Parts: sequence; structure tokens; C-alpha cells
Amino acid sequence: MADTALVLGAGGVTGTAWESGILHGLAKAGVDLSTADLIVGSSAGAVVGAQLAFGPAGVDDLYERQLAAPESADGPVGRLGPVTVLRYARAVLSSRTPDDYGRRLGALARDSRPVATADERREMIASLLPSSEWPEGNLLVTAVDAVTGALHTFDRTGTVALADAVTASCAVPVVWPVASAGGRNWIDGGVHSPANVQLASGYGRVVVIAPTATGNKVIASPRAQAALLEAEGARVELITPDAGARKAIGRNPLDPARRAAAARAGLAQSAAHTEAVAAVWNG
Repeated sequence: MADTALVLGAGGVTGTAWESGILHGLAKAGVDLSTADLIVGSSAGAVVGAQLAFGPAGVDDLYERQLAAPESADGPVGRLGPVTVLRYARAVLSSRTPDDYGRRLGALARDSRPVATADERREMIASLLPSSEWPEGNLLVTAVDAVTGALHTFDRTGTVALADAVTASCAVPVVWPVASAGGRNWIDGGVHSPANVQLASGYGRVVVIAPTATGNKVIASPRAQAALLEAEGARVELITPDAGARKAIGRNPLDPARRAAAARAGLAQSAAHTEAVAAVWNG
């Protein structure tokens, strides 16, 4: 069985901030998760994972950036409004598998009018990344095929640039434009599951940091997926937002005005998990 894996889940702008706070706090306490043999990033987790894969300093910088006030230069603000949420709910009710759900959301995304162009969105994502090149480590970035609904992973062995892979992973259906990369169209990696913990199967020590704790009738929750890894014999520590973090994150995970509060909440929450994470990570 392979050694350590870090799984970073989907959760929008506030999820990125909260994850950066958790990782920043763990690192300050002496638990450096950038040493992972595998980093899996979905949506918000893809942004954070790309930072961490270049070393712990990247996440420290990302955390500090969350504390800055939102500016117009950040680009358009996305929102999962009630109409969009209803369309998502209908897609869930008419789906039997994650791929079914992905196909339906892909169709919605292709027919929508997002708040930014594809080029604008890629530029926004690229500005968050420490490099245009893939890191040397084993980083997997998830996305969902907008036509088939199937989950896909990008890594440094392929032909898709890091910025394109992360843009695809962050393409929240209806809110942001469908992303094109490698000759295919993609939507958010979190559509298949909030964290895609199953990609850490075969690793002996796994830490999962998941801003979105719940699933639905077709999408498994991070906790359910973590339990499957434990059944395989892995040691798993799962971190999801506590009550204080949920309050800080608020109802719109895409709201940049909530970034600083979410980041600070992650930092505060990290102390409660340091001992358990260290026990898993250090064996």
C-alpha cells in the first residue's frame, strides 16, 4: 500500500479560504501536508492543491491573500442563486449515478450565460496559481466531462497546462463557463463528488479536508467515501467545517466578501485537528 495522500475538496471561494486556513494552521503547528505522496484537488481544492504541491510557502501566501479585501480586479462574483439551486435539485432527482448527474449539469452549463467569458475565467484562475508549470509532485486535478459526465483527472504527465486543468476543475455549472482543455469540454470536479476521496484508494494514510461535507442521493459524501478507505485498511482523518466555520462561510460559497472570515475560521479550527492529523501523517 502506498503511503500518504491529501484530498482537498470543492467549496468555492470560501472553501479555498477555509482550506488555506486549515493548512496554514497545521503547518504552523509543525504538520506539513505538502510532503504528501499524492495530492488530489477538486475545484477549490485544485487551487489549494496546486499551491501546496509547490511547497508549504505557497499555502502560507495563499492564506495571506484571503485576508485582503475583495477588489474589482478579482473579477465578476459568481452566485448560486435559487433558480440555479433548483435546476441542480432537478438534475439530482432525475439522475441515478454521478455520471448521469454530470451529463445533466453539463447540458445546463452549455446552455447557460455565465458571468464571465472563458478567457476571463482562465485569467482569473491563472492569477491564483504560483506557476504556469505543473509541480514535480503527484498532483491530480479533477474535472467532469461536460458531455459524458465522467470524472477525469489531469496531471503533469498529460498535455493540458496546469492553469487549464484548474480552470476546468473550478467550472461551476451555470455560474462559470464550460472550460475547454485537451479537445474536450469540462465542468467542475466537485460535480462527481464533493472531494473525490476515492482517488486516494491504495494509500495507507489519508487526510481529507472537505469544505462541502454533504452528498446527495447520487453523490457520496466525503465521510462515506472516507469510510470506504478505512474499510480497505487506510488510516483516515476527515476535516469538515465546524459550526464557527459554517457561520463564517455563509450561504454563498462564491462570495469573496466572506474569504477573510472563512480563512480565519479555518485557522482557528485547525488547532482541534492538529493532534489527530499528526498521528495519521506521522504513522
